[in-house]
Amino acid sequence: MALEKVKAYFRQWDMADKIREFDVSSATVELAAQALGCEPKRIAKTLSFMLTEEAILIVVAGDAKIDNRKYKAHFAKKAKMLTPAEVIALTGHAVGGVCPFVISDGVTVYLDESLKRFQTVFPACGSSNSTIELSIEEIEKHSNYTAWVDVCKDWS
Repeated sequence: MALEKVKAYFRQWDMADKIREFDVSSATVELAAQALGCEPKRIAKTLSFMLTEEAILIVVAGDAKIDNRKYKAHFAKKAKMLTPAEVIALTGHAVGGVCPFVISDGVTVYLDESLKRFQTVFPACGSSNSTIELSIEEIEKHSNYTAWVDVCKDWS
């Protein structure tokens, strides 16, 4: 169902045909990279956290990991990832298909600096076997992001 909503969203931009669906899972960075035949670092993984009373999504490069010190310095809270049940309830997408498109109201999206080194990246599209290739400008536009953040490590 989430995939259909994402397809409908991209249809209004004449981009639904850019969504790729696989016969195999692309639910992890490694599986998505295998399905696409690309480097894992180009997979744009969407991580979900609870920030006081609201859920936030941070889109990061596939080889990046949250740096707890940087996260706390930026958000003034310790990083607390959502449980799988909270992810679907609060974002509208299930783990493995979480993306920054067509998300529930009240969820804030951030883009991590680790993405900026690529011309294009591959975020999920609401299912555990879908993706779309987007330029950085396109992911900015379609994610409705709030800000760029620098909260990751192990990528530079």
